[in-house]
Amino acid sequence: MARYSPPLLRRFFSCAASSVSPAGGSGAGKKNLVFLGSPQVAASVLDTLLAVSGSPDSGFQVAAVVTQPPAAKNRGRKLMPSAVAQLALDRGFPEELIFTPERAREESFLSDLKEVKPDVCITAAYGNILPQKFLDIPPCGTVNVHPSLLPLYRGAAPVQRALQDGVAETGVSLAYTVRALDAGPVIARERFSVDECIKAPELLAILFDIGSRLLINELPSILDGSAKEKAQPQDDSKATLAPKLNSEESWLSFDQEAKELHNKVRAFSGWPGTRAKLQLINQNGEPDVLEIKVISTKVLASWDKVGDENEILFSGSSLLIPCSRATWLEVLELQLPGKKVTSARDFWNGLRGQKLLKSP
Repeated sequence: MARYSPPLLRRFFSCAASSVSPAGGSGAGKKNLVFLGSPQVAASVLDTLLAVSGSPDSGFQVAAVVTQPPAAKNRGRKLMPSAVAQLALDRGFPEELIFTPERAREESFLSDLKEVKPDVCITAAYGNILPQKFLDIPPCGTVNVHPSLLPLYRGAAPVQRALQDGVAETGVSLAYTVRALDAGPVIARERFSVDECIKAPELLAILFDIGSRLLINELPSILDGSAKEKAQPQDDSKATLAPKLNSEESWLSFDQEAKELHNKVRAFSGWPGTRAKLQLINQNGEPDVLEIKVISTKVLASWDKVGDENEILFSGSSLLIPCSRATWLEVLELQLPGKKVTSARDFWNGLRGQKLLKSP
């Protein structure tokens, strides 16, 4: 994806004379906002900003978009723009003002950013560390839409780690970006009650939608500087961390309680998912290892089981897997390698009388 060189940027803005918004609307008297984000949930925030900025009453215009470079996706490994870049293009945003630096510290990128003259920068799941040279550029600061109640769950995976911990409440924070990880003063928060069955992709979408509305409400105070006066410092002593997920964490161990496993399935939904190894005993009594991806689960309230403590049973529409402390995990949907997601009932019917055990 191309970028303007600094001379072309200068020519663009001198010809525009600040009278035309880069997004296509009237920009007279509007302050310049630069948005940084990458995945689909961030695209929803940008969509809101573009829609609101198009109003004659809006005090800002989206002057540039910053996102991760195109990445190889799908089986063809074709280079594809990020969800944020694609949304911007779909909305008619100038491709020349969509910046895709490998690192936010690149001097050529910082030079381009200065040419845009941002009054404020807004980040939402951008995915790059911002250096002090970046933070020094916008006079109204850089504000992050963070899907947790800061100082809880600072880091790359706040929603996933909150679900993994089984929290009953989370939320969204608007906070100024500082060099320390998600540690800046908080402008505003909004709380959200967490359903015990909601998965990470759905909760992420909800929280960033809430964050979009919160951001629009607070932007006037951010742009006039009053938000800096009301922003509350975080209590670092109460901070918790939300490190990035990795694929090695995706294995389920039935030595844990069912509730822990259910929460992990919810948290790791989307990526990297959760996997388990089972033991399939054929009609000749010969064992084989069966690897499955666990898609949807519940926790069984109670079950009066008789027989082998390692045997996996079926009842209603669920596989019933015995777990630690006499708890049972209900598996509603699963996926075999190379196959589509299937219901537990269809999977069970496909066993044709073969026995299923927990893998030793």
